[in-house]
Amino acid sequence: MSSLWGASPVLDLSREMKTYSTKAKDIERQWWVVDAADKTLGRVATEAANLLMCKHKPIYAPYIDTGDYVVVINAGKVRVTGKKPVQKVYYRYTGYPGGLKSPTFREVFERDPGRVIELAVKGMLPHNRLGRAMIKKLKVYAGDEHPHQPQNPVPSPWQSEGRRMTKNRESEIVPKGR
Repeated sequence: MSSLWGASPVLDLSREMKTYSTKAKDIERQWWVVDAADKTLGRVATEAANLLMCKHKPIYAPYIDTGDYVVVINAGKVRVTGKKPVQKVYYRYTGYPGGLKSPTFREVFERDPGRVIELAVKGMLPHNRLGRAMIKKLKVYAGDEHPHQPQNPVPSPWQSEGRRMTKNRESEIVPKGR
């Protein structure tokens, strides 16, 4: 088909591009291990949330749960900066009059160190049924032992010291040079 003035065709339908849409059958879930020892709470939570949402894969879609399983170990060794152990407060309401509970970071951490990481990651996920499905794939343990060895979990791709990551030619994730 040519145009009226003899120029090349404006629209060639034979080479039409298709937009890829992620489907549930295309998802292959992987197991990751994030070591929280001597790391800041926010950095561990960001790392876990990105793996749960699957933002590290090209099949990421915000409307479908494409995420992987994440095992966080050494939650008892995570640290926070400043006066957060005393000043950070976790509010929850029981549903009864006068039932506002407000324990500090230190109180929650002493009772259950994994709960602190769970709450931090939960705040970074979508606040709907999709986020509730994602948070079920997070497993947090206070020590360095976990019962998920049969799943062969792989260390997180962001475990090295560098914060900014990129892929090299061999498709390995390495720290980005500054």
